[in-house]
Amino acid sequence: MSDGFKSGDTLSFLNNQRKVADKKSALQRTENFAEIYQNNNSLDLQRQADRCLDCGNPYCEWKCPLHNYIPNWLQLVSSGDYEKAAIIMHQTNPLPEICGRVCPQDRLCEQACTLNTGFGAVTIGAIEKSIADLALENNWRPDLSLVKPTGKCVAVVGAGPAGLACAELLVRNGVQAVVYDRYPEIGGLLTFGIPNFKLEKEILLKRRQFLEDIGVKFQLNTEIGKDITIDELQSDYDSVFLGMGTYNAVDGNLIEKHTQGVVQSLDYLIGNINQQQSYAMQNSQYHDLKNKTVIVLGGGDTAMDCVRSAIRQQARSVTCVYRKDQAAMPGSTTEVQNAKEEGVKFIFHLQPTEITSENNIVKGINFTRTDYNQLKYKNKQIFLQADCVILAFGFRASPADWFKPAGIKTEDSGLVSTKSYSQSTTHKGLYAGGDMVSGADLVVTAIAQGRDAAKEIMADLGVMDY
Repeated sequence: MSDGFKSGDTLSFLNNQRKVADKKSALQRTENFAEIYQNNNSLDLQRQADRCLDCGNPYCEWKCPLHNYIPNWLQLVSSGDYEKAAIIMHQTNPLPEICGRVCPQDRLCEQACTLNTGFGAVTIGAIEKSIADLALENNWRPDLSLVKPTGKCVAVVGAGPAGLACAELLVRNGVQAVVYDRYPEIGGLLTFGIPNFKLEKEILLKRRQFLEDIGVKFQLNTEIGKDITIDELQSDYDSVFLGMGTYNAVDGNLIEKHTQGVVQSLDYLIGNINQQQSYAMQNSQYHDLKNKTVIVLGGGDTAMDCVRSAIRQQARSVTCVYRKDQAAMPGSTTEVQNAKEEGVKFIFHLQPTEITSENNIVKGINFTRTDYNQLKYKNKQIFLQADCVILAFGFRASPADWFKPAGIKTEDSGLVSTKSYSQSTTHKGLYAGGDMVSGADLVVTAIAQGRDAAKEIMADLGVMDY
């Protein structure tokens, strides 16, 4: 209870309109890389949570890949019992503060909300983020005093969302988990690919402390196949889980794509974060785009990360070019809107055909129109000048050299093969999940596969029914 608010109003969805989290003005937020959204105050949290209808068949829960107990923790938030709400959140999601920030709720839980038919969906994502942040801030930890050690130990390769999810569920059930990663910090692309304005790295540091407190161990700056072999892992551990992501960038087969000033999106983002966080990682070049004319090719969330980063680097102009219309863009509509507010220009219906250069320095891009229904645009060629071109076409599988010698089967695409309805690979005792199995996908999907793998591992080790 607070300020006279009383939860349980059956007409709360009418009496309290949907209210999204406040965000800084475009001018304020483009001055730095800080997060743009503010956590709601206690009263707003309760009012927004109280709008939930507690449907008999919670569509929001079913649409979520983790099947989070959303109505349950919304009810607890509405009554002000935040710690219990956080406990229930963590029963199904080891990274709720991450999902609250980067999940496309407009395509998942909030899209499925019954109130989305005209009253405005419950602000599930913003509430999840606020409560998870509160849990980390107050060092709330689960009570694992009754968990008995099983004597089993599992190696987890990759500290991204799939690996962290697998490790967290293992230790909650008495299985020791040791996470290996080649980077100097946990998170994978959560840390090194997503800019601070969407996910400040302090959040990942707090989550690392949480995971270490409950028993997860980390071996960072360690690359499998270089610093330690897969054979050694299999010898030293009862099982091995692989959650190594996908890192091979799609280049679009553009001519002169290796010209100076042409950058792959992930190289740009990692180099930027490496410089900001002073990680001192080798082979992570920083690209300063101040006063440059920047064109980003692509229409997904990675493209939005790039255009919004370039704006904050004080580029002269930043343009996102996409081959279809805005409705067909695969990224979050919210991220597109944020980019527009911050000064990014958008051009649609252009297909890049050639990157032009002079003395091996990029000069611009030739395009053809793709809105062929407009006869006046048929075969029309367009040239756009650019000092920097960022390719954000997505990512393909990046199988390691040691996969084949280790007996790990891959598909023609390079993705790791797993058994039907299973996370186990063709090699006994080896499991895999996340983008390296499903291809570049959502963070929440990787988390779900990491948890599924942990359950399967425990069942195969005889420490849990599955």
